[in-house]
Amino acid sequence: MRNFLTVVGALVVIALGYWAYSQNIQTQQAIRAVERLQRNIVVERERLAMLRAEWAYLNRPDRLRELVDLNFERLNLFPMTPDQFAVMDEVIWRPDTAPAAPGAPGAPEAEAEGMSYTSSRPEVPQ
Repeated sequence: MRNFLTVVGALVVIALGYWAYSQNIQTQQAIRAVERLQRNIVVERERLAMLRAEWAYLNRPDRLRELVDLNFERLNLFPMTPDQFAVMDEVIWRPDTAPAAPGAPGAPEAEAEGMSYTSSRPEVPQ
């Protein structure tokens, strides 16, 4: 009986050692995977920073103005005029996005002169 318990104990110790070793290997693989992902994140952030810088460079107002001047006739562009902009009364609203009527709960306060609404944004000095 004593030999049987010794053999069973030895088998349990071997099984626990194998389990601990496999857990160690799995942990090391997970750590390597996390490190690889972190390196990939750094590379992608650097790439994104480069793309943002390139976008800012390509969208400089002076460069865009030059491109417009060069391609004005070829693209059939027209100069912007004030009549190209609509006032809020001319906008056709979908029923689910229509602005709330003045005085309704949740509606912005209307000014005394007409239908212009106050904004929560601070005014920019001119």
